Amino acid sequence: MTAPFRNDDIAPFIAMATAEGWICDEWELKFLLQAFPQGCLVKRDGNEAVGYVTSVRHDESGWIGNLLVSPQHRRRGIGMELMRGAIDALLCAGVQTIWLTASAKGAYLYRKLGFVTIDSINRWVGEGSAAPKLFSAAPIDRKVIAEVDAYGWGDRREALLQVTSSRGRVFCGECSFLCTQHWEGGMQVGPWGALGDEQGAALFELALGSTGEAVFLDVPAGNVAAASLLTRKGFSIRGNNSLMYLGVVPAYHPQSVFALASMGSMG
Repeated sequence: MTAPFRNDDIAPFIAMATAEGWICDEWELKFLLQAFPQGCLVKRDGNEAVGYVTSVRHDESGWIGNLLVSPQHRRRGIGMELMRGAIDALLCAGVQTIWLTASAKGAYLYRKLGFVTIDSINRWVGEGSAAPKLFSAAPIDRKVIAEVDAYGWGDRREALLQVTSSRGRVFCGECSFLCTQHWEGGMQVGPWGALGDEQGAALFELALGSTGEAVFLDVPAGNVAAASLLTRKGFSIRGNNSLMYLGVVPAYHPQSVFALASMGSMG
């Protein structure tokens, strides 16, 4: 049987995730445990946690992330058990669509559970310019942020936007927004949404000018304008995952989603 994910599971999870090369931190797990504790689960072998999964509910959709099983306990059905537990928790909470990103290895498991591929997500990596721009962003407007994000993903995700935007800087345009988040290895761009390509590009210029660190972001392949912009800025793709959903077909508009809010775990 699976058990609830506890606060004292955070440190061993991060250690295991770091060994896998994942980008994650304590703040993310604490947010998930507070926002949707019934969908954050652990599989234990005695007192040892050998598998983890997290999930979060937005409004009419949810996201499953952080499915991780220790190498010595894989191929025993633990991942499937954890996934079913997270799916059940989200469905019982009333969500209509469940999202996740999947590696090539993980996609097979998710397809068995009924998930369908809708897009792919590319990990782009580049460098900031550390050159402040002469133009400035509009004042932060939480209504604009919520509405632009909702158009891209087909759902309202205010709690996620609040926690991610509090971790760095927020840039806003008339119909666009961009958040930066600081990590030990550099600066993440995301969430980043825009209803026009030029507005999205203008905010990205501001973000690049705010740092001289490495910059990384996860971008839907369906956003061709974002790929073109990143290529012009010298960024390159360093990884790829499938974007999948289960349930009601989402009102997804990838051309308005320039970067995800998290590195795969929350959308």
